[in-house]
Amino acid sequence: MKRFETQIQKLKHDVLLEIAKATINDNLVDEYYHIPKRIVPGPKPSMRCCIYKERAIVEERMKLALGGDKDNKNIIEVIKIACDECPIGGYLVGDRCRGCLAQRCIHACHKDAIYFDTKLRRAFIDKEKCINCGMCARACQYNAIQNFQRPCEQSCKVNAISIGEDNAANINEEKCIRCGACVASCPFGAIMDKSYLTDVIKLIKNSEGGKKYPVIAVVAPSIGVQYKDIPVTKLVTALHKVGFTSVVEAALGADIVSYHESKELSEKGFLTSSCCPAFVSYIRKNFKHLEGKISSNLSPMASIAKYIKDRHKESHLIFVGPCIAKKEEVRLDEVKDIVDYSLTFEELDALIDAYEINVGSLKESELDNASYFGRIFARSGGLTEAVREGLKEHEIDFDYRPMTCSGIENIRLALLKVNTPNCDFNFLEGMACSGGCINGPCSLNHELRNKIDSDKYSSSASTKKIIEAVKNLEK
Repeated sequence: MKRFETQIQKLKHDVLLEIAKATINDNLVDEYYHIPKRIVPGPKPSMRCCIYKERAIVEERMKLALGGDKDNKNIIEVIKIACDECPIGGYLVGDRCRGCLAQRCIHACHKDAIYFDTKLRRAFIDKEKCINCGMCARACQYNAIQNFQRPCEQSCKVNAISIGEDNAANINEEKCIRCGACVASCPFGAIMDKSYLTDVIKLIKNSEGGKKYPVIAVVAPSIGVQYKDIPVTKLVTALHKVGFTSVVEAALGADIVSYHESKELSEKGFLTSSCCPAFVSYIRKNFKHLEGKISSNLSPMASIAKYIKDRHKESHLIFVGPCIAKKEEVRLDEVKDIVDYSLTFEELDALIDAYEINVGSLKESELDNASYFGRIFARSGGLTEAVREGLKEHEIDFDYRPMTCSGIENIRLALLKVNTPNCDFNFLEGMACSGGCINGPCSLNHELRNKIDSDKYSSSASTKKIIEAVKNLEK
């Protein structure tokens, strides 16, 4: 079975692997300054113009694997030296141009950026004058003018990415919601998330096997669709072998959320969900007037972490999931004291390999904390169903009219309807990733997952009711 989707994914894994092994063996400094040969291509580089540039880029990747630029507050960084292979984007006139007499494109342009070459009998765009408004493209009857954006620009639905004079991508801190779409879409791996894998390893090592303090892994419900041939129960065993004292489902936090959120909705009459940190950030940055509509509940990750931390103050909690925005969430004032770090599934994969653990050969360990409804939070619509179930189990008579949205473009359209006569819903579930967390940017594979994939794992939960899962917490 093919393990890595792309060469970028493999290279990222190899860098994380070497950093993890160096941390485990207490020789991180030596490994950092000496880039292992196995990380870079051989004498004939496969991705760059020369081996020297390749090594320079790998070194930048290693810096990100060690936490990145401390002065850059964003969890996502652009490796400038790696971001120079994409062609300059913007509107360009293609071969479909017929050099027509109407020349509607020229008349539509208010910046005189389009001119007509009589010898070649076709139009051209002066990039110095063009402001990429798109008026010419809309005017052309042959669809000869197309907007060629870089993959990172196309994927960023909040327009946080622009191209600088150095031909490298820039991230606008005020607009970025840390969704990670640009990280997943960059064909050169020039945009990456910072890693705190070394901090997690040190935390586990210093716990002395849990004797000093317990280190608890809180795994996202989307873990159920990460590996095709390996059951989650074997991954739990692998987490124990890595050094985690125990493993808990974030889905149990989802049960807590839906238990309280259904009550809150019936009391307030209108809510937007608070589970997806990128969605919450999007509201706060683009729809500030709706910030008061956001549910007061913490996310499932933070909810179960708070429950544990309140009862075991000495414990340290590490979230594991497909999400980059979670790395930003753990910095928030209301979360930073209850969750220490957030790891992605990519980082977990590298960590397991660093300890040379063959997951497939391991025995199975039980993981059955949450209900079916807690686990379906992994996909779009799961929270909506869970809130409906919560209202039912609480026996609350409420006219529940939910709207389920995934993907920023769909979310934007829904938010524009709030507080208008056209608003026909009173609960808005928003997930930044299309289809939900099961399609997160740091998933081990990016085959588009759906409801069937997620619900197969969710159905294996022995508890079918939310209230039962919440009551079982004390046990």
